[in-house]
Amino acid sequence: MKHWTQINNLPIRYKLISHFLIISIIPIICLGLLINWTVERVLEEQVNDNTLQLIGKVNESLEFYINNMQSITYFIGFNEKVQHFLAADNEVEPNPADEYDIQRFLRDFTTLSPEVAGILIVNSNGDYISNEFFAPSTKDLTEESWYKEAVDNNGIFTIIGQPKDRGLSSLVNYQNDEVVSVVRAVVDPYADEVLGVILIDLKQRVIKETLVDVRLGKTGYLMLVDDQGRNIYQPNDPLIKNVPYKWIAGQNSGTFSKEVNAQRLQFIHQKSPFTNWTTIGVFPAEETIFEIREIRFYLVSFIFLIMIFGIQISYFLSNSISNPIAQLMKFMRKAESGEFDVRYSEKRNDEIGMLGRSFNNMLRQINHLMSLTKLQEKEKRDAEFRSLQANINPHFLYNTLDTIQWMARKQKTNDIAEVVESLAKLFRIGLSKGRDIISLDEELDHIKNYLQIQKTRYRDKLNYQIHVEESMDDLYVIKFILQPIIENAIYHGIKERRGPGHIIVTAQEKESNLSITIEDDGAGMTELQLQEMRQALSEAIARTENKGETRDKKGYGTLNVQARIQLAFGEGYGMHIHSEEKAGTTVEIILPMLKDDTGLVKGDAT
Repeated sequence: MKHWTQINNLPIRYKLISHFLIISIIPIICLGLLINWTVERVLEEQVNDNTLQLIGKVNESLEFYINNMQSITYFIGFNEKVQHFLAADNEVEPNPADEYDIQRFLRDFTTLSPEVAGILIVNSNGDYISNEFFAPSTKDLTEESWYKEAVDNNGIFTIIGQPKDRGLSSLVNYQNDEVVSVVRAVVDPYADEVLGVILIDLKQRVIKETLVDVRLGKTGYLMLVDDQGRNIYQPNDPLIKNVPYKWIAGQNSGTFSKEVNAQRLQFIHQKSPFTNWTTIGVFPAEETIFEIREIRFYLVSFIFLIMIFGIQISYFLSNSISNPIAQLMKFMRKAESGEFDVRYSEKRNDEIGMLGRSFNNMLRQINHLMSLTKLQEKEKRDAEFRSLQANINPHFLYNTLDTIQWMARKQKTNDIAEVVESLAKLFRIGLSKGRDIISLDEELDHIKNYLQIQKTRYRDKLNYQIHVEESMDDLYVIKFILQPIIENAIYHGIKERRGPGHIIVTAQEKESNLSITIEDDGAGMTELQLQEMRQALSEAIARTENKGETRDKKGYGTLNVQARIQLAFGEGYGMHIHSEEKAGTTVEIILPMLKDDTGLVKGDAT
C-alpha cells in the first residue's frame, strides 16, 4: 500500500514519461515474441481474403454473361413468330418467310453479343431453326439429352456445360471444349405444356479472357469447374491437371492446402450460386515467404526507431500534457484565493483546452452570480428600507382613513366613503406585514381596490373585468406586479382614447405556468414604441440598477416589475407585450406556479 501511495504522489510528468516508456518497450517485446507466430497467419488470411474478393469479381463477370444468355432466351421466347413456330403441329408446313425472319432475328443477337457462338430453336415436333447449327434430317433433336434436360426443368434456365455427343454441327465448326451450352424450355402458360427448347452456345473464349489475365503471385492462376467437377477452363501447364471434386464438394467457398507432386499448393475456391460453377485459385504456398521476410524487415526497423526516439517522444508528450495542467492548477490556486479575473489563455483544442475554457466560463459565471447576488442584496435592502418607511405608524393611517370613511357616511357621501375604504384596503394589502410573496387573491383584491378608486375618477370612461380560473385560487405571486401595468393601461391607453375604454385581467394556467394578461383597448403603441419597450424589458435588470436615470423615464414601473420577476425566478419568466396603434395593448406576465409563500416552483418556464 505504501509503495502504491508513493507512486500516486509522483508528479504527473514522471508518471507520463514512465507510461510512454512502458508502452514503447512492451510492444517491442511482444512483437519480437509474436512476429514468427502471427505474420505468416495474418498474411495468409489477407492473401486468402484478397483472392476470394478477386474470385468474387470474376464470378460476377461470368454471371453477367450467363445472365445475358438467360435474357436472350426470354427475348427469343417472347417473339411472336418464334411462338408461332413452336406452337405449330406436324400438319402445318413451316412458312419459309417466317423461318427466314427468325434466322435474321437470331443473327441480330449474335451480332450484338459476340460471346454467342450459336442459337438453336427446336419445337416439340423436332423441327428446328438456327443461325449457326444444322442437324441430319434423320436426327430427332427431341431425343437429345440436352433437350430432355431442358424439358425436365420445365422452363427454368439451365446450364448444360460443355456439349458431349450431341447430334449438331456448327457452321464455324466449334469444338466441344470451345463452347458452353445453355438451354431453356418454352412452356405454354395455359396448357402447361412444353412447346420447344432454346439452346445457346457461349464461346469459351469469353471465359478464358475473364480468367487468363488474373495472376495469383508469380505462378498462381484461376481455373473454372462445373457442378460435376469437370474443367471448363484451365491454363496451359497447370500446377495440377484436375482438382478432385471431393476437395470442394458441399462447400460454397473455402481455402485448403494440399501436397501435389512434392509441392505444397494453396487452393482458394468460391461457388457461384447462379451458375453453380466453382472458381478455384491455385498458387504455391512458398510464394508468401518473400512477403513475410519483407514484413519482418519493416517490423525490425520500426522497433529500432522506437528504441531510438522513444525517450525523446515520451518526454515531449509528457510535457505537452503536464505543463498546461500545471498552469491550470496555478490559475485555480489564484481563484481559490479570490482572484476571479485570471484566465487560461493557451489555444488548444484537446481536452485540456476544453477544461481551460470551462474554467474560464466557470469564473465568468461566478463573477456574474456574484454581481447578481450583490444586486439582489441591494434590491432587498432597498425593499426593506421602503417597507420600514411604509410601516411608520400604519395604525395611525388606518384610523385616520376609518375616521374619514365614518364622517363621509355620516354626511351620506357614500362615493367618498367607498373611495376611502378602497384606499384603506389598498394600503393594507400594500404593507402585507412586510411579505414579498402574497396570495394571488390578495394581489387581485389590491388591483380591484385600485381600479375602484380610478373608476370613481374616470366614471363611465373606465370599465374593467377580472377573470380567474378556479384552479388559481391557491397560488402565490410577487407583490405589486399588476398595479404598475394597469396604471400604464389607464394613463397611456384608456385616458388617451376617445369614448369609454375597457381593461380585462385574466389569470389562467398555460403550459404548467401561471399566465396573467392585462388587455386594454386604448391608444396602443406605434411599432417604434413597441420595439423600444421590448428592448427595455430585455435589459430590465441592467436599467433598473441605475435608478437616477430610470425613475424619470416612462415605463419605470413596468421595468421594475420585469426586473423583480427575473431576479426572483430567472430570465425564463417575465412580461411579453403586444400592441397595435389605436387598437390597444396586451401585456402577458408568465410566473411559476407557486403553491405557498416560500417561493417553491411547481412548473418551469418554457
